[in-house]
Amino acid sequence: MNSKLNGKKIAVIGLGISNIAVVSYLLKHDLKHLAVFDTRYNPPHLEELPAGLDINLGPLDAKVLKEFDMIVISPGLPLYHDAFKAIVNDVEIIGDVELFARELNENKSKAKIVGITGSNGKSTVTALTGHMLSQAGLNVAVGANFGNAVFDILDDSIDVYVLELSSFELETTSSLHIDAGVILNVTEDHLDRYDGSIELYRQAKHRIFANTKNIIVNREDAGTYPKNAKYCASFGLDDKDYGRKVVGGVTYLTINGEEFIDTRELTIYGTHNELNVLAAMALCDCLGIDRQVQKSAVKSFIGLSHRCQLVRVLDGISFYNDSKATNVASAEAAIVGLSGKHKKGIILLAGGLGKGQDFTPLKRYLGREVKFMYCFGQDAKQLIDLNPEYTKGVLNMRQALNEAFMMASEDMAVLLSPACASFDQFKGYEERGRVFANMVNHLDSK
Repeated sequence: MNSKLNGKKIAVIGLGISNIAVVSYLLKHDLKHLAVFDTRYNPPHLEELPAGLDINLGPLDAKVLKEFDMIVISPGLPLYHDAFKAIVNDVEIIGDVELFARELNENKSKAKIVGITGSNGKSTVTALTGHMLSQAGLNVAVGANFGNAVFDILDDSIDVYVLELSSFELETTSSLHIDAGVILNVTEDHLDRYDGSIELYRQAKHRIFANTKNIIVNREDAGTYPKNAKYCASFGLDDKDYGRKVVGGVTYLTINGEEFIDTRELTIYGTHNELNVLAAMALCDCLGIDRQVQKSAVKSFIGLSHRCQLVRVLDGISFYNDSKATNVASAEAAIVGLSGKHKKGIILLAGGLGKGQDFTPLKRYLGREVKFMYCFGQDAKQLIDLNPEYTKGVLNMRQALNEAFMMASEDMAVLLSPACASFDQFKGYEERGRVFANMVNHLDSK
């Protein structure tokens, strides 16, 4: 345990899964006082807290918070919250990942740490990297923004922690020492949190490189390059470093121009997933993982649910669930990735909460790779207005799917890649994806 916490007054704010794990961790210390706060009067996980704990629900009071030595906030709470702005010079404010890093540093942990961030693809790369390291015989724990809360995976027996790190988590993290780290890409997302500024969002992402030994960047995205540090490897669509090339109509992933694996051996689809594999390979090379082990692991990786996942082929039409595509760049990646496989075109299902994004980049695909787009949800009109000739507004995802199926013909794809968050009509992207897959599986042949 971290002895530096003993005797302190600590507040934990936000009852998400990550902070429930934080509370359990802190209860093992000899604190002067531990209190839990949540702005909601009926937050989730409330019943998981032990009896007798100081619990405070409702609006935050800066005067009360100022009495604490440290505050651990949920990633969902922005640092510009009025209560935090009023005390930022008086009380240390951190997140669970920073507290986790301090625990590892205090106990001189020998575990390696892999850090992964980016606007899109980070969960796939995190899961794939964890799979590759496990196949190499290492004791691996995967967590943070994907998988388990960091304090649920803390264990002295772990060889490697593979952490997916969101910009929100990185905002409050400064002590995490990473052996191999990557920014996969930086595209418009969460701009409602960053005053509409992609630069502020990019700066939050780049905090991952502050204490990273081996930095990996994306050659296709200059926004991933560190400004004040050197990178050790890069991945991209050409055949440099970690890359790809086409030989006789067959695409290979390459390392320094040498063929590593035929992409037909992969079970995850699209150019964006080829880039994800390359990033995972680069991370594993930094940790000295045998390349034959890597290749075997890549072949056996089946991907994650709701991420360009093939649900069914019916009447020669392929239906893909890419519900995790909650921003424009992620939807673009799915379109580009599948367009080579489906030459007759894609019918796109999109819509939901746009989070202040600019949908204009999708316009270039309408009437080309995307033969038609059905739009639903709160911000459907913004999508329809991109090109009314190739778009139509519908009431909901069910209507979008049914009309897309009737329009589609053999060898085409029907792709749910919403480019939007789901909270206007669903509890989250997982529910949206499950509902879509269930509807697809209940379609009858035409």
